[in-house]
Amino acid sequence: MDRARLLALAALGLAVLIPARSSALNGRPPSLSAESVLLLDPDGKVIYAKNPDEAHAPASLVKMMTLYLALEDIALGLVQWDEPVRVSRHAMLTPRYRMGLRTGEQVAFRVLLEGVGVASANDAATAVAEHLSNGNEEAFVSRMNLKAHELELTQTRFTNPHGLPDPAQRSTAKDMAELISRLLRDYPASRTILGGQTFIYRGRVYARSIPLFNDPGGVQALKTGYTQEGGYNLAVAAWRSGQQFLMVVLGARSRGRSFLDARKILQYGFVEAGLAPEPDESRQVPVRKPVRSFHGRRG
Repeated sequence: MDRARLLALAALGLAVLIPARSSALNGRPPSLSAESVLLLDPDGKVIYAKNPDEAHAPASLVKMMTLYLALEDIALGLVQWDEPVRVSRHAMLTPRYRMGLRTGEQVAFRVLLEGVGVASANDAATAVAEHLSNGNEEAFVSRMNLKAHELELTQTRFTNPHGLPDPAQRSTAKDMAELISRLLRDYPASRTILGGQTFIYRGRVYARSIPLFNDPGGVQALKTGYTQEGGYNLAVAAWRSGQQFLMVVLGARSRGRSFLDARKILQYGFVEAGLAPEPDESRQVPVRKPVRSFHGRRG
């Protein structure tokens, strides 16, 4: 066999051995079902984008702004983690999903924040909003929009603190990626809240079964959202080799597809960033500082 033919066979064998990495580096990301997707590298540069400026119903991703303002007020000393919050009838009647708040009961502020971030409880989001605005939910929503302007979320408009359907409530993958980025950077306690997988309230355990927390993708903070209009949404922060990647998925056709899209694009992003797989490290459950009174459900 001549030398030229040997070299050709060797090259073919090498291509067979490393198809995934070659495909990614040649700019061919996996096929995704979601309507809008954005993945950012540790420097905030775009690794992958699909309709990142397309308007969508953010659903419960709205709660990231509710958490941002709550943690801002804690940092300013305007509210304390353990101070009691009296639940209004309006908060109790907020439609599902709920953590079962009752009119007149008092609940620690930190418990409500876990309800917002982990259980994705709409009644908890309303209670937080009312507590931070002297019972005026509309005033809190105005503050949400002022903060959105300050954070340069130019394509976002909030109409409530929980994400229940409203035709005027809109955002984009680009804006939601910026929001989760600022939330995690400005208030590190949010990483513990958004990384919770179980939540206990009044003896009931809420567990959010999200495979991304256990897959080899380094996911340690995550917020989900769903409305019939907007489909299934995700905002995700994943760490690989000490580097943070941010991803938003909007308008997936099912909950399972949203997780599958997220897994595919994260792995693509790690390859594009030149990071080798770390199966042992990434499968470890992150060690989180225990937070009294909460443990998390779904979000």
